[in-house]
Amino acid sequence: MIWFTADHHFNHANIIKYCNRPFSSVDEMNNELVRRWNEVIKPDDTVYHLGDFTLEGVETFYKFFMQLNGKILIIPGGHDYRWTTGEVLCNVSDPLISIELDTGRKFPLVIVLCHYAMRVWDRSHYGSLHLYGHSHGNLEMWPNSMDVGVDCHNYYPVSLDTVLEVLK
Repeated sequence: MIWFTADHHFNHANIIKYCNRPFSSVDEMNNELVRRWNEVIKPDDTVYHLGDFTLEGVETFYKFFMQLNGKILIIPGGHDYRWTTGEVLCNVSDPLISIELDTGRKFPLVIVLCHYAMRVWDRSHYGSLHLYGHSHGNLEMWPNSMDVGVDCHNYYPVSLDTVLEVLK
């Protein structure tokens, strides 16, 4: 299966206050985010994480990354520079990528992935989709685009099936 998510902010105590997250401590938030991730994502699933994994350095990144199921590709956000500046033993992409998925239609489905929301994107007038994070649910919906950040989805990743259902 394919999954999308963003904005975990592991080990970031202030995000609880900034985003009104329902956790009493950073440890509770971290543990619950890992639990919910692994509840739905299986080891062979593919996960596109659209940025702001953690504000801290590479040690914190690995502490949480190693606990998570799935084959994870990081599309970096604004806070990820602290751990992506050196050599990292995971897949970190460019900050803007397009993926093409075979959904049985005549042409592949194009999904543009970026930490930041866009109003227009590659092939946006031809049915492509855009998934993003960063806004923590504070932007109005825009046609064919969706905030996949954890604050919008009860702190769970979002499946491709859910994305297609919501954006149909």
